[in-house]
Amino acid sequence: MSVTQTTHDRLRAALHEELPAACELRRVLHAEPQVSGSEEPTRKRMLDALPAGHVELVAGAGALVRVGGDGPAVGVRGELDALPIVEETGVPWAADNGAMHACGHDVHLAALVALARAVDRVRPPTPMVAVLQPREETYPSGALDIVESGALGRHQVTAMIGAHVQPVLAAGEVACTPGAVNASSDEFTVTVRGRGGHAAYPHLTRDPVPVLAQIILAAQQLVSRDADPMVPTVVTFGTLSAGTAPNATPSQAAARGTLRTMSEEWRRRLHERLRQLADGIALAHGCEATVEIVHGEPVLVNDTALAEDTSRLLAVSGRAVPAVLRSCGADDFAYFGAAVPSLMLFVGTDTATGLHTPTFLPGDETVTAVAESLLAGYLAAARIEG
Repeated sequence: MSVTQTTHDRLRAALHEELPAACELRRVLHAEPQVSGSEEPTRKRMLDALPAGHVELVAGAGALVRVGGDGPAVGVRGELDALPIVEETGVPWAADNGAMHACGHDVHLAALVALARAVDRVRPPTPMVAVLQPREETYPSGALDIVESGALGRHQVTAMIGAHVQPVLAAGEVACTPGAVNASSDEFTVTVRGRGGHAAYPHLTRDPVPVLAQIILAAQQLVSRDADPMVPTVVTFGTLSAGTAPNATPSQAAARGTLRTMSEEWRRRLHERLRQLADGIALAHGCEATVEIVHGEPVLVNDTALAEDTSRLLAVSGRAVPAVLRSCGADDFAYFGAAVPSLMLFVGTDTATGLHTPTFLPGDETVTAVAESLLAGYLAAARIEG
């Protein structure tokens, strides 16, 4: 579909007229965050701010809002949830309820509203569906629930666009990288069972603690010796637990962690190798090991055509577009990418603090940057030429 330059320009002008109100909305959302699973108040705020349209409630606290008429549409995501972090920014509109938008979701939501209201005003040929997604920060995934609900099909969503603030990029930069940009993410628990007893009589026990320690150390070789050096892979142990007394050998020891990679094929093999490694080491020391893996997000893959077209539109609008940005971070936006052609943009911020920290606070200009990025993605997906 091709339409006139005028439509393109009108959308941009309308978007910028909506940005002051979007920045005010961002502060309201920031001051009233809700953690994953409790996002209904945030959803109501968003439904009140978005243009009137067909609304479908999905995935518990989520919703889809159609803007601009019937027919095939472009979906644009905004995440509803906050994190259980006590805010330390000190701004007058800081949250005080023990939760915090420390990952920029307030910025994403405000930018989404600005874009939706611009589309509603201009009424381009391709409608937009605002996808208000719950539970991005926790399992079960809100994106997966939306995909499995069939809502994208009911709304004829042909492509999905998302944007995420990213402090590793300078303010004004937007990464629009084709192919895999975020890793798969799975959580695991390794449990070693031995035979407990008095610490003074180790020969009468089967101590699971050194066995677990050997498993943890050996697992590092899954990265250095099993993984293809050209395939990013992460094996991280984040928690350890064993015993309750210093003079008693416990009967059980456990560790939890995360597995991440940019290859779905290697992801499956990595799971197998971790189980084999744990079983073999435990058996060699007279213990038993079990490995439980909770499958999380798949690899997030950006559609190449969408990425290239969006990069061109961003460059025309004056946004710096770095060559590539890939990381072993994860985002359940990947589930949308497995269902329809999708694009995740990463938007630089003006803050020196990182994501998920109590002082993370991008400036209002980041709302503008995210909104312009979402607009470029929408224009590319809608084939509205600039």
